[in-house]
Amino acid sequence: MNKNKKNQLMPGGMKHIIVGALFVLASIILLSKLSDYARSIDVMSYSDFLNKVESGDVKWVRVYGQEVKGVLKDGSAFETVVGNNPNDWELLRKHNVAFSVINPSSQFNIWYLVIFLGFLGLLLAVAWLLMRQTRNSGGNSSSNIFTMGKSRARMLMPSTIKENFNSVAGAAEAKEELADIVNFLKEPKKYSSLGAKIPRGVLLIGEPGNGKTLLAKAVAGEANCPFFSISGSDFIEVFVGVGASRVRDLFAQARKHAPSIIFIDEIDAVGRHRGSGQGGGHDEREQTLNQLLTEMDGFQTGEGPVIVLAATNRPDVLDKALLRPGRFDRRVTVPYPDITSREQILRVHAKNVKIDPLVDLKKIARSTPGFSGADLANLINEAALLASKNNQSMVTIDDFEEARDKVLVGKENKSIVLTKEDLTMTAYHEAGHALLHILLPDNMPLHKVTIIPRGAALGLTWGLPERDKHSRTKDECLSFIKMALGGRMAELLVFGKLSSGASNDYQQATNEARKMVCAYGMSENLGPVSYNIDGYHVSQKTGELIDEEVRRILKECEADTARLLEENRDKLDTLAHALLEKETIPAEEVYELLGVEPRETHSFV
Repeated sequence: MNKNKKNQLMPGGMKHIIVGALFVLASIILLSKLSDYARSIDVMSYSDFLNKVESGDVKWVRVYGQEVKGVLKDGSAFETVVGNNPNDWELLRKHNVAFSVINPSSQFNIWYLVIFLGFLGLLLAVAWLLMRQTRNSGGNSSSNIFTMGKSRARMLMPSTIKENFNSVAGAAEAKEELADIVNFLKEPKKYSSLGAKIPRGVLLIGEPGNGKTLLAKAVAGEANCPFFSISGSDFIEVFVGVGASRVRDLFAQARKHAPSIIFIDEIDAVGRHRGSGQGGGHDEREQTLNQLLTEMDGFQTGEGPVIVLAATNRPDVLDKALLRPGRFDRRVTVPYPDITSREQILRVHAKNVKIDPLVDLKKIARSTPGFSGADLANLINEAALLASKNNQSMVTIDDFEEARDKVLVGKENKSIVLTKEDLTMTAYHEAGHALLHILLPDNMPLHKVTIIPRGAALGLTWGLPERDKHSRTKDECLSFIKMALGGRMAELLVFGKLSSGASNDYQQATNEARKMVCAYGMSENLGPVSYNIDGYHVSQKTGELIDEEVRRILKECEADTARLLEENRDKLDTLAHALLEKETIPAEEVYELLGVEPRETHSFV
């Protein structure tokens, strides 16, 4: 572990406190052991003491209340505790034992002094180290009570920020909007001379993993200004008032280094609607939010511009006062990357990975719709791990295929043992899906089909989108439903019986049909009306009509699917038998095997 990581795990002051405490305790224990060894005092019982006196072996004694310390005539020291017996004095005089009586309350024990001084030294060492830590920590420490109200923001100076807009692949629209902020930070007088108001804040909205934090750093890197980064949860503390104090300290630091950028990640942790907390309007979170609102209103332009960037994937829960003009003036959406952006992101993350030149990143981008930037980075890493596990010199397309399937569905389930009948039914089921992919041109093109169990599925049929789709036609929706029903209809056609393996297929088909009726206005009987997709806020009669219309669509699609499979029974048998032999068949081999012309690929560039 390097030095920086050690310091993160245990602050320097705490290390000194622990070391000092252990040293003092060890010193006390050592002194105590040494003193016992040096004294070599024999502890004697009361009866033995009396016998020694009567036998004339005792030279002298000192009496401290009931404690007696003395020396025998052979020179050895002893100590004992005697009873409260007046006859003992006569016994000592009778045997010529010199004795003296000392008041114990007037005695001073040196070992008590050693223990007291050791404990006092420990307290002084702790106090000194705490004060030293406070002096050295400045405004960024959060590890002791003296700096609890200080900001926990991490400050990055321009020289340490390596990110810029070139570091962010894709997100062209977001970068274009943020470029205005960069220009303002570089040339504020250009805008203020025309009477333009200083933008107070920018809210980055997007799902996790799409690069909101990276964009914020890129803005700071482009503007060449200090960057203060903090999470919304870092403001909140169990002690009321601490969060507000941290907000004040953060903005005070930002103004000292203006022009600067404050980045608050997951701002919904502190910016939720007021009045929703358990403490009404007086709980810690709401006090922190009130202070944040005040600070954003109280920017002083003379000190230089300070821009607040905040990120969230829950803009719906933010307080309205936080979103009004004058605070977060702009909202920048950071969406899931499109197909072109996905290819760019893959190329960025593939720079430091040894990839086979035959790997087509454009094709991988096509096969990963809905992946975030973080998902794509994980895909590259998973493929590299698989290649390393197999002792390969570079990452191949097969590694990417396996990594993608693992991320989307799960790892191959090699422990499942299927009978020949189960394998045959699975082969016909997946062949039915694949055949509908090919026969219906409104479906996405087939990519591959397999009967190898993966995750909870006994087999899978993959489609590969030609391009990003932002809308769907009615024919495309119906083709999707028929493709989903293809597995069940193939089983029924060949084996004449139903199985539970099509449960997920029917769930997808039903959801698609319900969307057609309730959301897309594609129902012939109910007309172009939008209903709540979950069935709420509609009358009982309308709900029954919706159910009937969904059932009608599914029944008609079932009939069309059965007809298509019957008309192409030879192709269904050929593909199923090939799956039983090869287990996994890519689309190119499927087209060749069935004698079907591959679909022409649309351009998406």
